Amino acid sequence: MHVAVVGAGIIGLTAAVRLRAAGHAVTLIAPELDTAGRPHAVAGATHAAAGMLAPLAETQFSQDDLAPLLQAGWEAYPALVDLLAAFTDVETGFLAQGAWIVAADPSDARAWDHVLEHASVLGRRVEPVSVRALRRAEPALAPGLAAGFDAPDDHQVDPRRLAAACVAALRAQTGPDGGPLPVGAGPAARFVAGCVTAADPEGEGVRLTLADGGVLTADGAVLAAGLGHRGIGGAATAVEVPLRPVHGDVLRLRVRPEQLLPGESHLITRTVRGLVHGRQVYLVPRADGTLVVGASAREDGLAGTSAGAVLDLLADAAAILPAVRECELVEITTAARPGTPDDAPRVLAVPEAPGAVVATGFHRHGILLAPWAAGRILELLHARLKEIA
Repeated sequence: MHVAVVGAGIIGLTAAVRLRAAGHAVTLIAPELDTAGRPHAVAGATHAAAGMLAPLAETQFSQDDLAPLLQAGWEAYPALVDLLAAFTDVETGFLAQGAWIVAADPSDARAWDHVLEHASVLGRRVEPVSVRALRRAEPALAPGLAAGFDAPDDHQVDPRRLAAACVAALRAQTGPDGGPLPVGAGPAARFVAGCVTAADPEGEGVRLTLADGGVLTADGAVLAAGLGHRGIGGAATAVEVPLRPVHGDVLRLRVRPEQLLPGESHLITRTVRGLVHGRQVYLVPRADGTLVVGASAREDGLAGTSAGAVLDLLADAAAILPAVRECELVEITTAARPGTPDDAPRVLAVPEAPGAVVATGFHRHGILLAPWAAGRILELLHARLKEIA
């Protein structure tokens, strides 16, 4: 089956990889492709994301229906990493090392108690840790923290490296070190630079209309354009997905060598999530010595970077990790994530265009949910394949 995937964010990329691995021919269509048909630096929410795989810390009181999906995405990550490794030696930055959860003051500690109690009801592991023990493990953390917890099942991935690994897997002509590709894999993907404006039925397949007037037909289509889904007309509009932009500001800091003690490679050994005066902040250490700090969640209509959000992020990060003040600020990234009214994703078949699947509305959970979404997309497309067989 030939499947066109619209969108080169993490949802489209992981779906495309799973499709190729299942033996399908894939065409990836996105405006952020270069003139040679190759993706350049990934932009948008994937480029900005920190990549925390944290079903525990992401649990919200009003989102019990979302919790099983977050858990499914978390459980599927090792298999996704292994699949990519069968196509390419490009690393994903996946680390199964747990995370620390900390509170800056007693009111923050009480707030975490409520969140983590709810999480434990959902079966998530979390263990209280004394601040003294926490600082023995992470000496750079602030001495005045009010509480600490160990979340051993909260992992991380580097979204930029993950996206690069997906692209490499789609382009691969051979496996790593020149070996064979996975058995049953489809051909190398085709890349098309363009913006899809409509998706309609075409016989037993799908016809995609591009902004430049071009037309592409396929047996199936995955509409994973994020907020760009609002610009896709035709039969795709039969699936109503009210989307709103939820902007997030993310900082990247570089740790200077003189900040580290002999034998240290970073200020912290694993992700730290904190509450500071009721505001959530996270600090994610990267192997290249950078530190990702985020993330705001704004619906104020400002597409650019919020000065207030940056100020709060730096202040809150420094309240947890004082050495942040001595780091070099190397990047500020702002991106809009597609949110739905209930903040839950939509992965749905398009009744009026059999073979088309909509996948959008992942809010702040796109990286974590990507493996689950890719699997669900395959299920829907394979169900359609059986219908027309």
